Amino acid sequence: MSEKNRLAALLLCFFLGYLGIHRFYVGKVGTGIVWLLTAGVFGIGWLVDLILIATGSFKDKTGAKVEKWEG
Repeated sequence: MSEKNRLAALLLCFFLGYLGIHRFYVGKVGTGIVWLLTAGVFGIGWLVDLILIATGSFKDKTGAKVEKWEG
């Protein structure tokens, strides 16, 4: 399980997902830059990430799931 906070990732994705800020937060800098330059891969990637984070399936840079709601 990732040390990153799922609620923080969800809020970052919801409000700034088209900029890839949630991806920078979990350490995925490369894809964060892609999201930044393509407006969340034209909105589709942003929506997919939002669903993955909400369901607890989103992973950080080490491959650990971002599941913790607190801490």
